Amino acid sequence: MPQKAGPTGSSGSAAQSGHSVPEVGVGPWEGPLPAGEHFDPELLAKGDRRNVVDEFRYWKLEAIVAELDTRRHDFHIAIENWHHDFNIGSVVRTANALGAKAVHIVGRRRWNRRGAMVTDRYQHVEHHPSVAEFQQFAQEAGLAVIGIDNLPGSVALETFDLPKKAVLLFGQESIGITPEAAEICEAILSIAQFGSTRSMNAGAAAAIAMHAWVRRHVFEQKP
Repeated sequence: MPQKAGPTGSSGSAAQSGHSVPEVGVGPWEGPLPAGEHFDPELLAKGDRRNVVDEFRYWKLEAIVAELDTRRHDFHIAIENWHHDFNIGSVVRTANALGAKAVHIVGRRRWNRRGAMVTDRYQHVEHHPSVAEFQQFAQEAGLAVIGIDNLPGSVALETFDLPKKAVLLFGQESIGITPEAAEICEAILSIAQFGSTRSMNAGAAAAIAMHAWVRRHVFEQKP
């Protein structure tokens, strides 16, 4: 059986306040080594401290990706990136957690990966230099482009029946979906808000919309 890591001390504020900080993951494998090409010899020998679910402990990265490819959902995520949006990392992390088929960056290729917490290694991330090229991809893949933004005339996400084969498109923080991107959307949906702020963080909006798709097509909850 693998040896799970116990709490360990820290020189940070948690340790100074008398609280121990648990170490992430598991230690080196104890006992006879497990059989299977998907296991990583180095991780078995040194332990696995990655941010992965227990099912994938000690697995090779490529083995995890291959297994995820057998269970990814039919929805994709796209986000415009004209001014180096810092929310993309958070969107990628949530897309991985909720089983998105792929994430598509529209615009600039470079994006801040820090917020992804290394999940981009397990998630397919594609790049499209222009809205037109992204539209061509969506058409060829048979995906309905569904924009998520609180634009005039938008329809409530909460009452809209999301198509199964869809790509959920998000704009930049503060400026939202560009007019060019809005034109290629089959529908533009808004998320109900009840406070004073005009809009919410793009990463939070993406999480809400992805989970709406999961509720509809995994749990079969109709709006």
